[in-house]
Amino acid sequence: MNKTILAVSIIVAAVAIFFAFSQLNDLDNLDVPLVDNIIQTSTNIGGSTDRSSLSEDAFRIGQVSTVQASTSDLTLPELFTRVEKSVVQITDSDETSPLDSRLGSGFVYDDNGHIITNHHVVNGGGRIDVTFLDGTVYRATLMGSDPYTDLAVLYVKDVPQEKLVPLPLADSTTVRVGEQVAAIGNPFGLSGSMTAGIISGVGRLIPNDLAGQFSIPDVIQTDAPVNPGNSGGPLLNMRGEVIGINSAIYSTTGQSAGVGFAIPSNTMTKVVPSLITNGSFQHPWLGVSGTDMTPGIAAALGLNQPRGLLVVDVVDGSPAAQAGIRGGDDPRSIDGRDINLGGDVITAIDDKTVRKIDDILVFLEREKTAEDNLKLTILRDGQLQDINIALAARPNQFESP
Repeated sequence: MNKTILAVSIIVAAVAIFFAFSQLNDLDNLDVPLVDNIIQTSTNIGGSTDRSSLSEDAFRIGQVSTVQASTSDLTLPELFTRVEKSVVQITDSDETSPLDSRLGSGFVYDDNGHIITNHHVVNGGGRIDVTFLDGTVYRATLMGSDPYTDLAVLYVKDVPQEKLVPLPLADSTTVRVGEQVAAIGNPFGLSGSMTAGIISGVGRLIPNDLAGQFSIPDVIQTDAPVNPGNSGGPLLNMRGEVIGINSAIYSTTGQSAGVGFAIPSNTMTKVVPSLITNGSFQHPWLGVSGTDMTPGIAAALGLNQPRGLLVVDVVDGSPAAQAGIRGGDDPRSIDGRDINLGGDVITAIDDKTVRKIDDILVFLEREKTAEDNLKLTILRDGQLQDINIALAARPNQFESP
C-alpha cells in the first residue's frame, strides 16, 4: 500500500490526496518550470548560515507589530496604502547558474529587521537580497527555515527604523469561507502588486515535496490570484491583518488558476520565534501510519459508521509505540486496496472527535508541541479505551547520519 508521510505527527496512506494535488506548484522561480523547481530544491534546513557569526541583536525578537489593525474593513486602496511599505521583494541569486535564481516576496515581522518568507524561496543556497518598496536593497542572513511548514526568517541589519513596519498577525482560526482577502507581492517580478478575492476554503491539507512527503495541514485556500513571485507575501484580511503567507497554487500551467494556498498566521506565530532563536522548529511526532475509515473498511470491522483513523503500522521507538498503540496484522483486500486490518482505530484526540486524518493533524499543529502529552481514544477489539502518549520531536530527516 502506498503511504504518504503527513505533516505534523503521523504517516498516512493518502494516495488520493497526492494525486489530487499532483499539479501543486510553489510560486518562487520565474525561469525554471515550477514543478521541476520543487524537485530540484535543496533540503538543507537553514541554508549554510553560520549562526555563531551573527551578533546577539540578530536573535532578539523586536516589537512584532507597529501597525494597528483597523477596527472596520478598509477599502482595497486604503488597505494597500496601509501595508505596502511592509511588503518586500526577495531574491535568492545563484551567480554560477542564473536560471536557478529565485524571486519571491516577504514582509516585515518585527522592528528588529526580521523578514518572513517561504522556505522554498530562499533555500537555493545563493546570495539573498531584500528590496523595500522605495527600491533600497539590503543583504539578508537566513536566520532559520522550516520545510515542514514552508516558512523561513531572514535578518537584515542596519535598516533605518522607518522602513521596518511590522504587519499585525490575525488569529487565523477565525477565518471564514467567503471572507474578502487581498494578496500583496511581486508576481513575475512586478513589485508592489495587489490582487483580491475571497477565502474559498479552510483547513486544507496540501502535499509538500520540499519536506520528503510530509504534508502541511490547516492551510487556507483563496481565489485571490497569486502567481510566480507571490510566494512569501502576505494574505490579508480587510482590516490589514496577516491571516496567511502565500505559498502554493493548484495549476496545470504553473500560473494562477483561481486556487491558491496560504500557510495560516497561527502557524507563523508558533514557528517563527523558534526559527529566530534556534534556527529550526521541533514538530510534535506521534509515529503511526494508517488510513481514513471508509464504508468498506468499516464493514470489514463490523462498525456502524465509517469514522476515524485505522492504524496500519507503528514506527519502532516512536511515542505511539512506547504507549502501546497497535498496527495491523491481518492483510485484506478491500475495495481494490490491500490493507492490514487488526490495528487500533483512533476515534478521538484529547476528547475531540476524529473523523479523518485532517482532524489529528490540525489539532497537533494548532494545540501541541513536541514536549506535550495527549490522550488518544481508540477502538480495540470492539472496546473503546483511552491511551496517554508523551509526544516527542519529529526525527530530523534532513540531518546527515
